[in-house]
This record gives sequence, structure tokens and C-alpha cells, in this order.
Amino acid sequence: MSITIDEMLDLLSFAGTERANGNANHGPMAAEALFTLDRGESVLPWVEKYKSGLIDAPEATNPISRSDWREFLGDRSRLGDWITFFDRELAEKSWQDTLQEWVPTLAPAVMAAATHGLLRTSHAVRSLAAQETPQRLHELAQGLGYWAARYQVLPGSPSSTNGGFSPSSAIAQVDRLHGLDFEGSGSIQQQIMGLDEQPEFAPAIDLVDTGGDLSAFISNITETFAGLYLANQKNLIAFVHTVTAPSSLRTLAPYLAEADARLAALYAWQACAGIYSWYSVVPPMDTTGLEAPSEDREDLIDRAVAAGGAHSIKFTEACMREYTINPNPVYLVAARDAPERVGPI
Repeated sequence: MSITIDEMLDLLSFAGTERANGNANHGPMAAEALFTLDRGESVLPWVEKYKSGLIDAPEATNPISRSDWREFLGDRSRLGDWITFFDRELAEKSWQDTLQEWVPTLAPAVMAAATHGLLRTSHAVRSLAAQETPQRLHELAQGLGYWAARYQVLPGSPSSTNGGFSPSSAIAQVDRLHGLDFEGSGSIQQQIMGLDEQPEFAPAIDLVDTGGDLSAFISNITETFAGLYLANQKNLIAFVHTVTAPSSLRTLAPYLAEADARLAALYAWQACAGIYSWYSVVPPMDTTGLEAPSEDREDLIDRAVAAGGAHSIKFTEACMREYTINPNPVYLVAARDAPERVGPI
């Protein structure tokens, strides 16, 4: 039995943006990715299984106004209030205008909730671009509200000059902070706070130049970090986000002023560089001469669906999207790998 995106959102409407353990609720995002992968028939059984681990959404208790919102950025206790704030914003103006106004404000915190504020916003926008409905508008409010309530910046702000490097070249100048025995236990949000004690990371944001072809810049990030995912043996969920998060900017960029889209891409690089610095114990693999797997696109998607993990599904969808734009086999190799090494998470 197939369902629509709106019916899926209705089924998950009781739930908050996080699970009981504090990790992100991937339900709406992974389900939307399944629709994008033309696996609509898999959505209902997947959602029915996934929703059993979800908890009720937080209530709004104290309205956030347009005059005082800045003081509540990053206030986890105000998540329900932030979602209500964006419900109100979206009732008063178009979702396109809301994005153009708020994404530049939230972009310095691409790292918020381990990039899931950005990710949930992007999945919501993709469904809204197909059709505007009340359920999809509220889903966008959930994404933006989550981004604002979990607002988290990394050390370093853009200066007036940059190193002029591509991400694939710049990564060699970012220090890895841990050795081969590093486990990285605990949530990504908590782990990445360790960069606050590493002032040498701050200049990383200025290594790259986003002034050229923005699509090519995003491709260079995702290609580089797909290789990083393959090179590492541990902390794979963190590395999954170094592909899915920058790839998601492709969905948001058309609704942003050009300068704002480029700035968001710069912060996406910073988030990926931060994950590299904290989690990676090896450099990205050399993908020269890498051969594509024998499986075709449909087989790779089937593998992700069979594994059932939200990260495997979302990662596979992002890799397919990136491969369409930049046909490097690294995306297909990574997509094939995820159901085995990331599995049902």
C-alpha cells in the first residue's frame, strides 16, 4: 500500500524533532528520501516501524516574538516555541520569502543538531517545491525551528580574504586531532563542542573560495567527503553528514540571494571540516581509478531500502543526486557500502 507525502507527515505529526535519546528524528527526512528514490511503496512499512521509537513533540509554552528571538537562538528548552514561531512566520508570508529571510541567519549554525536542522529544512523544501500543503508548511517550520533551537557555531568566522583553495585541496591543511584509537563515543553535537577548545581550527573557514561555480564547489565537497567516509572505519554516521548536509544546499540555494547561498556553502564546508578534524583518523582516500560497483542504480537503492536504516537511505539518495551532477564512481561505491557498514541505524 502506498501513501502520499502528506499522509506520511500526518502519521508522524505526533512526534518531536528528536528521539528519546536526544538524537534527531529521521522519520520525515528518510521517508521523503524514499519518495525521491521512487520507493513510495516502501514508505508506509518503513514509517510504521520507525515511529515506534519516537516521542511526542514538545509543547509551545512561551511565545517567541520578532523583537526578542535572538536571545533564544540555541535554547534547547524553547524548541516547541521556535516551531510555533516559524508556523506563524509561514502563515504571514510565503515559504520562499521565509527561507530567504531566515536561512542566512541560521547558516552560521550549519552544525546545529549535527547538521539536522539544515537537513530537515531541505527535505521539507523539496516536498514544498512539488506542492504546497499545510502538512509540508508545518514540516518546514519543524526544520527551521529545530535549526534555531539547536543553533551551534564552530570556531572561526569568514574574513575578507580566503586561501583560494577547493575543499579537496584545503582538507590537507586541516589538522586531524585524534589518532587511530579514537572512539568518538557520545552524540555528535556533544563531541563537536570539543573544537571550541581548539583555536587552531578557526582559520579553516577561510581556506576555501566559494566565488566560482557554486554547484561545482558543492560537488567538490561531497566528492571529497564521500572518499573520507570510505577511508574511515569508525564514526561513520558523522561522515555520512559530510555528504548529505552540503548536498542538501542544492535544494535551498535557488531560494536564496546569491551571496547568501555562497555564505551558506562556506559554513557547510566549515561543518564538514570540523567533522574531519574531530573524527577522522586518516585522510580522504585517493579515488583516482576507483571503479564503480557492479550493481546499477536500482540495485543500490534496493540495498539501502532492505537495510532499512534512515542514514543508509538518506545517504544513498544524496549520493545518487550527487552522482547525477558529478558522475564520479566514489558516490556509487559509498552508496553500496552504506547498507553494510552503516546498516539499520
